[in-house]
Amino acid sequence: MKAYLILADGTVYDGSSIGAEGETIGEAVFTTAMVGYMETLTDPSYYGQIVAQTFPLIGNYGAITADSESEKPALKGYIVRELIKRGSNFRREYDLDEYLKANGVVGIEGIDVRELTRKLREHGVMNAMITSAMPRNMETALKRIRAYRVKNAVEHTTTSAPVTHGNGKYRVVLWDFGAKGNIERELLRRDCTVTIVPAGCTAEQILALRPDGIMLSNGGGDPADNVGIITELKKLEELGIPTFGICLGHQLLALASGARTKKLKYGHRGANQPVTDLEEKRTFITSQNHGYAVIPKSLPETAVLRYINANDRTCEGIDYLDKPAFSVQFHPESHGGPHDTEYLFDRFVEMMRR
Repeated sequence: MKAYLILADGTVYDGSSIGAEGETIGEAVFTTAMVGYMETLTDPSYYGQIVAQTFPLIGNYGAITADSESEKPALKGYIVRELIKRGSNFRREYDLDEYLKANGVVGIEGIDVRELTRKLREHGVMNAMITSAMPRNMETALKRIRAYRVKNAVEHTTTSAPVTHGNGKYRVVLWDFGAKGNIERELLRRDCTVTIVPAGCTAEQILALRPDGIMLSNGGGDPADNVGIITELKKLEELGIPTFGICLGHQLLALASGARTKKLKYGHRGANQPVTDLEEKRTFITSQNHGYAVIPKSLPETAVLRYINANDRTCEGIDYLDKPAFSVQFHPESHGGPHDTEYLFDRFVEMMRR
């Protein structure tokens, strides 16, 4: 079946339909990851976005639900150059197209993803529509596309009720803003009891759990939209509980400390993003998925810029001097991606031990 990708600037790409039939509108972004498409599809941080894979062959090893980072995809659509119709792997459960259909993901293949990526790099993130039928009135369709905004990402991807896993030495509250599953797994591996709580929890409810540490998870959307969470986080900051923020959690911790954030032109998404540790003078290859960044000049005197992106020098991590807290913009839990920065979970555990 024919399918079309229509960008907000009026550009139209012809391709073939994959996944579920129908129409979808979202914010078009690209990821440079060569593997880990199951993790990409199920990363809640992609809520509201149409994701393009720059690697040309997707679906090589089929669909493997054990590799998922959440129960189901949160993205709005999927773009690939070529979808492999028959995956080859001893762990394969389904072919990827079957998985997309079963989860209602509308997608398109057969377009020039390299050209699309160049356009997004030059013009920035752009809204788009995937549809199996060209709109009869293009102007009306473009108005709908341009009007789209990613809203309530955290509310749509957080857990519905608290749940506790493990029976370890350290009690960690994982504040779920759209958490990837491997954050919990990394904590469980380090002798932690993990209680996952909804984004709408109050500081009082979190304190009632008597945590040794608080993990602020990744998530989607504009960090500044989460006014209620930032208010509760400010209360917790004053109590000196060891805190570790990842991605959206990193941004929310900065906002609660008085810093500001900005939207990046096209963001950082993929498993090959270089990050430099300014204190240790080392550069790591990291997994990333974000469209916003903390503005370094807005940091208070009690915060130190610890990590920067080696490509564009944007903020990638902060150490706080007035409280036992630190945060990073990248994903140390990887999945998918390099494991170079997993040691940050050990740093968090050591902070709780002390």
